[in-house]
Amino acid sequence: MSVVIKDGFISVEEYLAGELLADTKHEYIDGDVYAMAGASKNHQSIAGNVVAEIRQHLKNTPCRPFGSDVKVKVGNQFFYPDVMVVCEDKTDNPYYTESPILVVEVLSKSTRRTDETIKRTAYQSLPSVQEYVLIEQDFVDVEVCRRSSGWVSNHYFLGDDVRFESLDFNVAVEEIYRWVDNEDMAAFLQAREAELLYTDVEE
Repeated sequence: MSVVIKDGFISVEEYLAGELLADTKHEYIDGDVYAMAGASKNHQSIAGNVVAEIRQHLKNTPCRPFGSDVKVKVGNQFFYPDVMVVCEDKTDNPYYTESPILVVEVLSKSTRRTDETIKRTAYQSLPSVQEYVLIEQDFVDVEVCRRSSGWVSNHYFLGDDVRFESLDFNVAVEEIYRWVDNEDMAAFLQAREAELLYTDVEE
C-alpha cells in the first residue's frame, strides 16, 4: 500500500464518501488513506477458493461470506479483507461491517507488514472475531490464529486439513491452493502424478 493523502487529515465521513466514487479501493487508518495495489492471479485464486469452499458450507445458515469489496470498520480504521464471514451483522451501513467472526488475508510483499502487524492487532481487537487467517501465496502455508487459544499461530501445509473452528468446518490445504502456481504446488502435483503412474503400473 502507499499513502495517497496529500493535504493532511481526512475524516471518516470524507473517506467513506470518497470510496463511493473512487475507481481504486483505499484503506483508512486514523486519518490517513492508503491505495490498495492490484492482486496477482495467485492471490485471486486463493481468495476465490476460500470464498467458494466457505460459501458451500454456509448454505442454509444465517452466516454470509464476503470477498474483498466489503470493508471492516475497527474504531477509526477501515480495511478490505480478502475474505470474511459475518453471522450477525450489527452494522446498518451497506458498505462495511463491524462484526465479522472470521477474517482472511492473503499475504503479498506489499501487504505483509500491514497484515501481520496493524491488521492483526485491529482484527483481534474486535469482540466478534474468533479467527484470523494469513495465507501465503508464494509458497504453501496457512496460518490460523484463534481467540479460543489466545491467538497462538497454527500452521497448515499440503496434506493437512485446515480447521475453521468459528465455522465448524474443515477444508484441505490443497483446495485452498487449487490453480495456484508456486514451487510447493508444482512439487505436490508432480509427486501425485508420479504416484498415480506407479499405481497404474502395479495394477
